[in-house]
Amino acid sequence: MDVVGQIELHFHGDVVRSGNHVNLSAVRLEGDVVWLAGDETATVERLVLDSPTAPARAQAQLSVRLGDLVELPGDPDDEADIEGIARAGGDLWLVGSHSLVRKRIKPGNSEAKALRRLATVRRDPNRFVVVRLAVEPGPDGRPVPVRVAGDGRVSAVLGARGAENLTDVLAGDEHLGPFLSIPGKDNGLDVEGLAVHGDSLYVGLRGPVLRGWAMVLEVRPVGDPDDPGRLRLGAFPDGTRYRKHVLDLRGLGVRDLCPHGDDLLVLAGPTMSLSGPVRVHRWHGAAHTEAHRVVRGDELTLETELPHGDGVDHAEGIALLPGEPPRLLVVYDSPAPARRPTPHTVLADVVALRS
Repeated sequence: MDVVGQIELHFHGDVVRSGNHVNLSAVRLEGDVVWLAGDETATVERLVLDSPTAPARAQAQLSVRLGDLVELPGDPDDEADIEGIARAGGDLWLVGSHSLVRKRIKPGNSEAKALRRLATVRRDPNRFVVVRLAVEPGPDGRPVPVRVAGDGRVSAVLGARGAENLTDVLAGDEHLGPFLSIPGKDNGLDVEGLAVHGDSLYVGLRGPVLRGWAMVLEVRPVGDPDDPGRLRLGAFPDGTRYRKHVLDLRGLGVRDLCPHGDDLLVLAGPTMSLSGPVRVHRWHGAAHTEAHRVVRGDELTLETELPHGDGVDHAEGIALLPGEPPRLLVVYDSPAPARRPTPHTVLADVVALRS
């Protein structure tokens, strides 16, 4: 592990009131722009770095409500649990966790109430989306998501109300189908991580982990010919609508994905509600996959290990900083008090990579 610096992220307004700034789950960098999302709202946040190559602060927050740009399946203000952000061409992509939620025991619950809570599982519709936001330069020249761009591109969603979502397509899958009725933190289906290369989206799964093997799905969303505001899953040349890649992450699940050339950097961490090892692996040549893959050996190398606390400092998102040598920006869910200089700020780490 080689933490070489920190960046102070500044937030305000509803982001702070909701606690979304201390529940960060996804990050992507674009020049001096930082795209961020958390698991408490249905928004994406844009901050601006004070320097694209040697940043110390990110501020000038812009919040974008997904419900203003696309048709969400649930109430526009209900959380979407965004767990991955990707940027490609003129589009900003986001993915929800696609997970069921089991209620947690709260301090002070009686034994009977605690057991009732553990027996309660809910499905939040906005978690089951893949969103493609059209982006164009705003008044300051920096990228801004819009419903319809000046060149005709339209923001769209996979999983709109009444439409097919990713879990519908996976329902009959021999590996993943049995886990769709299990909450994410119980090793059920739990999306955490997104990357784009060409026409493919790579969707990382925190769970399930199958006998120690993690999984990344590869899909190709395309526009719905009947509704420009909706997406559907297209097919690969062999007719399949998704590919499954299993990765030897030593028993850990995928917590984020980040493209680096033709490789994918894979943030790996525990799939359950645990504090444990957090590592960054490099999946060499991930962009050249043409079929289902079993990724192991020299194809998957360890880049670095990241810090973690006991119940705090859970690394959730990674993004490449511009310049050489390569460095990662790492954001954390449940930051420890030392990462919160003020109620409005949180510290992200800058971590050196080996290659």
